[in-house]
Amino acid sequence: MPPVFTTEMFRSAFLRLLPTGPIWHRTEGSVIYALATAWGATFARNAARASYLLTDANPASTTELLPEWEETLGLPDPCAGANPGMAQRRAQVVARLEDTNGCSVPYFIAFAKTLGYDITITQFAPRRFGSSFGMPFGGDDWAYTWRVNVPQFTINRLRFGDSFGQPWANWGSTVLQCELKARAPAHTILLFNYGT
Repeated sequence: MPPVFTTEMFRSAFLRLLPTGPIWHRTEGSVIYALATAWGATFARNAARASYLLTDANPASTTELLPEWEETLGLPDPCAGANPGMAQRRAQVVARLEDTNGCSVPYFIAFAKTLGYDITITQFAPRRFGSSFGMPFGGDDWAYTWRVNVPQFTINRLRFGDSFGQPWANWGSTVLQCELKARAPAHTILLFNYGT
């Protein structure tokens, strides 16, 4: 935890640094005391901003530096929609930073988890000789088809720190769909299932 410096601490330090003598009145109500209070408030505000920079430099907790993180990663993009919330924007930044570009089922499940979605993936296979009777008949395209099962639409509620003008809540998984479609192997067919 970074140290906290108050206006009084900076005022006291400033007054102790002044020369001594009859013209350097340090009593409350004097001009020098008022000047030290004004400068102390400025220094305290700057120290607080510098301490907050440690928190804001982390993409998972950033607020003011979020536009810089997004610009670095080519965000915002159409995946997030017209007016994404602060938490959704942070999740997309973290997901892109932690992305390892895999193509396995565990990779896609972990990537979705980073975006804030709990999913499962169903893989299909074409109909083959020896399959049990009554199974649906499928062509060769089923070998390249996989389905993302999202248990429900995720509701993203407004949180403290989100910018003014955000909706109270939004739901849907457009970010998940867009990000997974962008990472899906080109030869595959990706389906989405929103069930309970």
